[in-house]
Amino acid sequence: MIVVTGATGNVGRPLTRALAEAGEQVTAVSRHAAAVPEGVRHVQADLAEPQGLISALDGAKALFLLLSGDLHAPDARPADLIDLAVAGGVRRVVLLSSQGVATRPLGPSRIAMRAVEDAVRGSGLDWAVLRPGGFASNALAWAESVRTRGTVAAPFGDVGVPVVDPADIAEVAAACLLDDRHTGGIFALTGPEVITPRQQSEAIASALGSPVGFHELTREEARAPMVRFVPPELADDTLDIISAPNPAELRISPDVERVLGRAPRPFGDWVARNIAAFR
Repeated sequence: MIVVTGATGNVGRPLTRALAEAGEQVTAVSRHAAAVPEGVRHVQADLAEPQGLISALDGAKALFLLLSGDLHAPDARPADLIDLAVAGGVRRVVLLSSQGVATRPLGPSRIAMRAVEDAVRGSGLDWAVLRPGGFASNALAWAESVRTRGTVAAPFGDVGVPVVDPADIAEVAAACLLDDRHTGGIFALTGPEVITPRQQSEAIASALGSPVGFHELTREEARAPMVRFVPPELADDTLDIISAPNPAELRISPDVERVLGRAPRPFGDWVARNIAAFR
């Protein structure tokens, strides 16, 4: 049995579906009640209270670990989840980490995530670490403004990064959970192209077949809604990257293709699959 945390999110949902379709027994863990694919067990648990994960891990052979925003707070103890996995008899863990652990190792949230990576590597379990950059699905934050005002509002409109499709992250995670060849791997996951927020808005307009305006936010205007959902340190680290990506953050990684045998999906593919959110 494989446990998927964050199972209702942009990565966890397609991962849960892929594992179930592969014939695996799956336990989907989410903070709130949720519909899951037929045959999948659902456990409602908040990872900020690790003891809630114990029942989900009963009988598990592998764990996909995705940390919610509050587990990046300074007083959080996400490494405790690794101890629970070991105690529960889990044999393999795949951690969704962050590109910034390598590219911005001194950022506060990156230091905390590095500690979780270290706990995974030192656990004695089989492991793999996924380090994606920016998610294509972050564009869903613009969905309401596109629907109601025909506008995208974002900071740093002409600064791009190679955003990755969450479906590609999910497929890589499934491969790491199911295939011993990927054990001990650290995978940097990006899309196939550097794309700016303005270019993303143009891709959405093209898929809609109607104009979409672009309004550039200041850093503070962008930060204000972010800190309602994630710790300020994580918001600041993220804004540092998207305002001035360094060469490592602009690099197109070969790792999606190395694991899946195909190129990563471009942003336009993600838009085409999710265009209903913007109509």
